[in-house]
Amino acid sequence: MKTLKEKFGSWAIVTGASSGIGEEFSKQLAQNGFNLVLLARREELLRKLAQSLKDKYNVEIKYACVDLTSKNFLIQIEEMTKDIDVRFLISNAGALRMGAFHRIPMADFERTINLNVMAQMKISHWFTSYLVKGDKKGGLLLLSSTEAYQGIPYSADYAATKAYILNLGEALNFEFRDKGIHVCVLAPGPVDTPSLTENPDADVVKYLPMKPQAVDLVVKEGLLAILKNKPSHITGRMNRISTFIMKTFMSRKKATALWGKSMYKMVYLK
Repeated sequence: MKTLKEKFGSWAIVTGASSGIGEEFSKQLAQNGFNLVLLARREELLRKLAQSLKDKYNVEIKYACVDLTSKNFLIQIEEMTKDIDVRFLISNAGALRMGAFHRIPMADFERTINLNVMAQMKISHWFTSYLVKGDKKGGLLLLSSTEAYQGIPYSADYAATKAYILNLGEALNFEFRDKGIHVCVLAPGPVDTPSLTENPDADVVKYLPMKPQAVDLVVKEGLLAILKNKPSHITGRMNRISTFIMKTFMSRKKATALWGKSMYKMVYLK
């Protein structure tokens, strides 16, 4: 099997690169010799990460503070990449908000949808169009979640947006297969990152049925999955088993009820 660089060239874009899964993707890609375009909203964290990767792996790094919910974010990306050959995109940026549906402000839902749906559609369309127009082979990795496979009470909006990403990526995998463009959707379960604990309406970690997966293992599985051109990949053996059981042996109604009872414990309802 070819290496990532042999398959996808020497430059990669990572969105949401300043922390968590995006930061780990940046580190592992740099370790594999990729030059990187790092995008996120927190510029100071990006600056520190960029310098660290340059010093440790001797790779080229471009970075910029970019809000993927802004109207002109693609113009910023095009300007940054106009002089380089980027053929690998990790579309990782996303928003997570759990809690009772009626208690979460509408503005938070709108931001989640703009980032998890609209931005994913726009950047996927831009990147695949760029590859096809230039007759280039490449790779697009989209970040979804195991919540995408089922309606999740107390995480209704987030699960719905992740379902969009899952369906989008699996369809694009087929559309671009004959063009030499790999498209893969990565669907982690709970991951040991700051976003898991930074939720004002739920105590997620306290009531998880299993230990969150280590972020480095999630990223390793994701890079292998895109290299194999899998339409989608659930990270973690236990996550794969539990998702298979729910999809195969339970009705959607029963699976939703099971999720609801589990999520209810996490949510602040008072």
